[in-house]
Amino acid sequence: MKKELLELEKRALEELERAGDASELERFRVSYLGKKGLVTSFMRRLGKVPSEQRPEVGKLANRIKTNLSRHFDEVSEALASGKAERSTYLDVTLPGREQPRGHLHPISLATIEVCQILSRMGFRVVTGPNVELDYYNFEALNIPKDHPARDMQDTFYISDNVVLRTHTSPIQVRVMETQRPPVSVIAPGKVYRRDSDVSHTPMFHQVEGLLVDKGVSFGDLKGTLTGFVHQMFGRDTALRFRPSFFPFTEPSAEVDIQCVICKGDGCRTCSHTGWLEILGSGMVDPEVYGFVDYDPEVYSGFAFGMGIERIAMLKYGIDDIQLFFKNDMRFLRQF
Repeated sequence: MKKELLELEKRALEELERAGDASELERFRVSYLGKKGLVTSFMRRLGKVPSEQRPEVGKLANRIKTNLSRHFDEVSEALASGKAERSTYLDVTLPGREQPRGHLHPISLATIEVCQILSRMGFRVVTGPNVELDYYNFEALNIPKDHPARDMQDTFYISDNVVLRTHTSPIQVRVMETQRPPVSVIAPGKVYRRDSDVSHTPMFHQVEGLLVDKGVSFGDLKGTLTGFVHQMFGRDTALRFRPSFFPFTEPSAEVDIQCVICKGDGCRTCSHTGWLEILGSGMVDPEVYGFVDYDPEVYSGFAFGMGIERIAMLKYGIDDIQLFFKNDMRFLRQF
């Protein structure tokens, strides 16, 4: 009986030491000190102990009960005051907890790479407002209020003269208003259009570039964009310039690159043409210079613009533009 009592005391003290909150303490109290607890059960069995051993065993049982009650009160007070120190076992052979690390979104990665390439060519990064005046978004870019090209933009109007910018070209006008040539800038940022399907979203990202100086030719434009494509997609990437139309450039051209999926053989991604459109470009229309007080007889220049989502999809082999906005961690962790 004495040995059993001592083992009970040892086991109870170990459990009490591990108790870390009020619920665990209550379970301990019920298990050992309650009316049906183990200590109480031993006290009730004292009548079965031989009479010559009963005083010694009874004294030991009372001491253990008193000792456990005192320790229980001390741990309860310590937990209540927030000063309890619980000892924990540390298994140094277990693998460490992996700390999740944040990283850049693929849109940000593509934007940074585009800006770095063009910055090495001498272009300066500039920014401007997302909420823009109609004057800068359209009129100063040779798109008056009755111009049919406004229908190409699918604009979000805040009021008659305030819009969410449909491209970052307004920043170019703002720069030219405050700076005399030479001007060489790129304008990255968000733009907004009323369009949403598998290949379009109502908010997307662009980088637009402008270079104005004396003697700038279409050959300079082709050389700049060819260098950009080769640095972005590899020196073996073929490209072509197709005639196009933009209200603020003349002549204008769209730039296609050889399909990065099928290498020009023709596939579903490139509609079996072997080519993928990546950006629009052209020589700045002399009409635009009239809004910024540049002399078109002295200065010439070129402009270009690209959608970053399009660049990122081709760069990383992504087939659905909506993946950029769904916050699917399985997709984002690949970058």
